[in-house]
Amino acid sequence: MSFKKGDKVFVLDEDLSGTVTTVSGSTITIEDRDGFELQFEASEIVKQGGADLKKEVFSNQSFDTVIREKSVEKRKQGPKVKAKERYQPTMEVDLHIHQLVKSERGMTSHDKKILQLDTARHKLEFAIKKKIQKVVFIHGVGEGTLKLELEYLFGRYNNVKFYAADYKKYGLGATEVYIFQNVKPNTYD
Repeated sequence: MSFKKGDKVFVLDEDLSGTVTTVSGSTITIEDRDGFELQFEASEIVKQGGADLKKEVFSNQSFDTVIREKSVEKRKQGPKVKAKERYQPTMEVDLHIHQLVKSERGMTSHDKKILQLDTARHKLEFAIKKKIQKVVFIHGVGEGTLKLELEYLFGRYNNVKFYAADYKKYGLGATEVYIFQNVKPNTYD
């Protein structure tokens, strides 16, 4: 589009209009209605009025291309998750001995505790590798020795924090572990 001194123009993508004062190659200087002189590239302005304005504006590209460029794509929405469910742990590990073995016959209390702790450690390592953020370890109330052992185990990891799980759902017999995803874990084999 060619411009000459005195042409009335609009600035594309801004709420500005004015009169062309000088043309220097593809740089056009316009004076707005407040008397300020502003410089724009020829591709950034269009002439006001004229019957063939649409034809001049879209001479380089099609009308459909400009419409597509200006349209906003709608974001795809995932399934709605209730606020209460959003904070629910994604993984539960039941450490009750009858959940871990078919028969506890012949096992000492020490053997049972070692199996429960090994299971907890393996499940925690699995959750860290798979980037699972929350895990609930169900240990039961009992005498509280398993809970103490679990707290000692979780305390050895620098990328986790642990606290009592939801009382309404688990009572006093569960510990929730939150795994920090941006901290490199220290591992103990």
